[in-house]
Amino acid sequence: MKIAMLTNNYKPFLGGVPISAERQAKELVKLGHEVTVFAPEYDGELPEGEDHFDENGIRIFRYGTSARCMENGMVYPRLILKEITKVFEEESFDLIHTHHPMFVGMTALYLGRKYQLPVIYTYHTRYEDYLHYIGFLKPEGKGRILKQQLLKLGQNVVVPEFMRWFTNQCDLVLAPTAGMQKRIRENGTRMPMAVFPTGLEETFYQEHPKEAGEIRRKYMGGQQNVSGRTDGYMFCTAGRLEEEKNPHFLLKGIRKLKEKMDGTFFRVLLIGNGSMTEELKAEAKKLGIEEEIVFVGKVPNEKLNCYLQACDAFLFTSKSETQGIVLAEAFAAGLPVVAVEASGVEDIVENGVNGFRTAEDVEIWTDKILEMLDKREEMSERAKVTAAGYRSARLAMYEELLYRQCIVAKEIAGEYEEEMDYEYKEDRTEHTAGGVFRIFKAS
Repeated sequence: MKIAMLTNNYKPFLGGVPISAERQAKELVKLGHEVTVFAPEYDGELPEGEDHFDENGIRIFRYGTSARCMENGMVYPRLILKEITKVFEEESFDLIHTHHPMFVGMTALYLGRKYQLPVIYTYHTRYEDYLHYIGFLKPEGKGRILKQQLLKLGQNVVVPEFMRWFTNQCDLVLAPTAGMQKRIRENGTRMPMAVFPTGLEETFYQEHPKEAGEIRRKYMGGQQNVSGRTDGYMFCTAGRLEEEKNPHFLLKGIRKLKEKMDGTFFRVLLIGNGSMTEELKAEAKKLGIEEEIVFVGKVPNEKLNCYLQACDAFLFTSKSETQGIVLAEAFAAGLPVVAVEASGVEDIVENGVNGFRTAEDVEIWTDKILEMLDKREEMSERAKVTAAGYRSARLAMYEELLYRQCIVAKEIAGEYEEEMDYEYKEDRTEHTAGGVFRIFKAS
């Protein structure tokens, strides 16, 4: 198959969507498919309108972006992406897989209709949790009450309505978890859906005791016993330091944990960066936990598992995830997880088995961290068992099957439309969707 993947952000930008898109493309190339990733241009990267093959055999085509960018480093694609449409005029693709609904998502729908190609969409992000990045909706400054009302309108009406419309224009919607699939369906999506999480590359299942040991000694200081193992505990979390990741709760939780551990030495590594870094450093100092919190900054994805393997447990407080890729990565390293109850968490963290899910309450959250430490070895083994189901190579074969079914379904729908009498065309959408659904249900 010749696959076109469209995304609003890609490496070198670090985030869940770029990681997911790259891993999927890499494994599909291994299966013998041609994958072109249409990605935005970044400073120092390939100029717009040019392409190249990366070290994994993925063809990357860069399109133009706006001069402005978001506070978290994401770029704004142009509204009209002529570079992409030009490629489609010159080449033939079998399907389009878009990782965003806006910008490239609208381009995907246009190209899908023009060339009669199936459009697959992965529902990576709960966009209602990211509206605070829009300038005029920021709560500070004048008109705070009006901004709050507009924000609620966007979260409760505008975004859900748009997502309902967009998903119903696609031929297949991929949800990263069963819980997310249920939410999407409840929002009114009628089109075929499938659960498809982001997979983990084999490197995440490989052990790196030497590198992990060096990292542990570096951040635990002189807390080393005669066996070479550092005394105390080292926890970690990974993700962008932004409001939607709930970092203020994390810091308050660490302060409470310090009180409860009563002198026990521990460190918490914050892996990642973001616009709130300096603000959070100041807050950590104010809370009296500047010694316990380590702002590691950005870590190359290929080195992340070494950092995870150096730690004892993974702490997670984000409430805006659709799946939480880092949770599966933590499990692969044998780390139990203590997380705030939220979508993306409920489908992978089993209470008392591979970790704990808790209410957003510092007392409960820290109590579960202490309980987890007493059961850490048992939970670590269960975490590895959970991670085994997320191997990218296995998931790629499933994705390949979904793609082929989608292509066949599109062909059947096209034939059905051509044969339909005029008086029945008003029921076309319902009948076509039903036929496609039966194909997926049969699998």
